[in-house]
Amino acid sequence: MKDVEKIIEQAEQDCKEVFQKIDKQCERNSEKVLNSFHKNEITESCFHETTGYGYNDLGRDKIEQVFKDVLGAEDALVRNQFISGSHALTVCFFALLRPNDLLLSISGKPYDTLEEVIGIKDNPSSLKSFGVQYDEIELKEDDFDYEKIKEYLENRKVKVIEIQRSKGYSTRKSITIDKIEKVCRMIKEINQDVVIMVDNCYCEMVSNKEPTEVGADIMVGSLIKNLGGGIASNGAYIAGKKELIELCAERLTLPGEGREVGPSLGANKQLLQGIYFAPSVVASALKTAVLTSRTMELLGYEVEPKYQEERADIVQNIIFHEPTSLIEFTRGIQEASAIDSNAVVEPWDMPGYTDKVIMASGSFTQGSSIELSCDGPLREPYIAYMQGSLTYPYGKLGLKKAIEKLRKE
Repeated sequence: MKDVEKIIEQAEQDCKEVFQKIDKQCERNSEKVLNSFHKNEITESCFHETTGYGYNDLGRDKIEQVFKDVLGAEDALVRNQFISGSHALTVCFFALLRPNDLLLSISGKPYDTLEEVIGIKDNPSSLKSFGVQYDEIELKEDDFDYEKIKEYLENRKVKVIEIQRSKGYSTRKSITIDKIEKVCRMIKEINQDVVIMVDNCYCEMVSNKEPTEVGADIMVGSLIKNLGGGIASNGAYIAGKKELIELCAERLTLPGEGREVGPSLGANKQLLQGIYFAPSVVASALKTAVLTSRTMELLGYEVEPKYQEERADIVQNIIFHEPTSLIEFTRGIQEASAIDSNAVVEPWDMPGYTDKVIMASGSFTQGSSIELSCDGPLREPYIAYMQGSLTYPYGKLGLKKAIEKLRKE
């Protein structure tokens, strides 16, 4: 389809200036990673695996030092024992909260997979079942409702404030680092003791700073997203203040042993290579998202964010307003994948989600969102959430295939 190629070429021309900014950001992030590798004297011996209890795992401990540096935090817990970002968030919640404590979300309702963790949806193992209270404050015009947050904190004793930066399956915008900094400053002026916890999934290395560099106490992310660089086969991180990281380590393993145990099982090399490649991979994902935004806009579709807008994460929304186009576009991404390109994806009832979800993820690692993927719940306004791409050319080819599939429909 020659016209599709011409539209993509036009979109690339329009995106040149944005691409240059992404390349500069990639250089800054690469320097940050390399400096940490040198500072922590990463050697081949760091690749050696431990088994069993995982005592004296040099590589594992140095990986945590690298993540600490790159994320601008006091400390970090980086483990392949974390099953997902949602698992790491759950460990963090249960580490920080006790019966009768109050958890407050100031970015509205959290991601679907946390509903049963918190107790929004009944589950006998939820925070609610252990006596933890929960409340939420909606965003106001894609920003925090500063007045309502201020009033709430002045009248209630809140233990942990949770912020989800990425939009999840909502229709709101993702939250920029400047907004994180502004709200953290306001919260600490009211109550120094409240713990500010940020779900940073999809957002690492997109901005010049991370939440722990602008006032957040602790943050969480998955390694099959940005910082795994498409190489880490599983795992997640928690980074922040040292005393909070110690609590999380004891919740992940057991009190009294904490971070001293946990075998790497041969994952150290993957985790180190992953964060080493992460700046370049995140840049490729951002370029793919920007190109997708401009191309789909030229084709007459509603997109968020627009190609020239500031980005907080690697996620690109295409709003279809009807189910068939969402399904066909997603199938096109699957057909462009390296793995399982012959699979025909269908909407299905995924564990942890309320609505049927259609998901294209022909990835080397199951569920990897930093590899080119696309998904969305079958509900109004029928949004495709597209993210990732290990290289820009593969992302461009995936977009072309998705558009061709959409046009055939």
